[in-house]
Amino acid sequence: MRDFPSCFGESGVQVADASSGGAAASKAHQNLVTCLYRTQFSGRSCVITLAWSKNLMGQGLSIEIEDSPSGRCLCKVEIKPWLFSKRKGSKGLEAENGKVEIFWDLSAAKFGPGPEPLENFYVAVIFDLEMVLLLGDLTKEAYRKTGASPPPSNASFIAKREHVYGKKVYYAKAQFCNNGQSHDLAIECDTAGLKDPCLEIRVDKKRVMQVKRLAWKFRGNQTILVDGFPVEVFWDVHNWLFGSPSGSAVFMFQTCQSAEKLLSWSSSQIFGDSQPQGALGFSLILYAWKNE
Repeated sequence: MRDFPSCFGESGVQVADASSGGAAASKAHQNLVTCLYRTQFSGRSCVITLAWSKNLMGQGLSIEIEDSPSGRCLCKVEIKPWLFSKRKGSKGLEAENGKVEIFWDLSAAKFGPGPEPLENFYVAVIFDLEMVLLLGDLTKEAYRKTGASPPPSNASFIAKREHVYGKKVYYAKAQFCNNGQSHDLAIECDTAGLKDPCLEIRVDKKRVMQVKRLAWKFRGNQTILVDGFPVEVFWDVHNWLFGSPSGSAVFMFQTCQSAEKLLSWSSSQIFGDSQPQGALGFSLILYAWKNE
């Protein structure tokens, strides 16, 4: 889980080699979405990672709970694709200083083209009868099934990584703050036969960024405004222009106003004790693969 891009410097972005392997990597990562949530277990800061997957064998879900200061994995649950036919269930785990229970109900869930459910579902993480993470719209059913006591969890959605596919335009959705508006993102770049292509990014069909002379600016960063807040956009399209035709470009949308902060998948680095609460905001990482 430690392959988020590392972004630093004011003039560009360097990304981890997550696109190595060409077509094989594209096939392996297809229909995989990973989300990070920050929450607390009895006052102790933790990060919960959910990885939604879909392949020929079915749909799967992996949940990992990590201690923020130390980066140690406290517990992990995997619902294998071939077991995902059991769309409703629970599992209890012994963790440090308490018991973790995970409940899920995807029996009536509606899915889009990706592996994430869109509605009619819940996934709940309970620590000593306290609701620390609740996803989905079936909140009443979740509380009734788990026996957890309100108030609801104060978990924050802090990062998301997904893979998108297209020939010229790549689409994704983003919610840059808790309880904020969901936005439609479109990344457009036609590299077929063009000596000097142009990169364009739109939010809710409105163009917010354009990079001309992309052959010279294949890596870089720029600040845009979304909902009145600054969002730093990093891009690396080297593979599209000069690398393997089956390699991916990488884009990061980061609400942190300090763009030089290092970002990686290591939650111990992201949420060390020296970091102020919520300093890094939300990050969306998109690996954009070209469909040939």
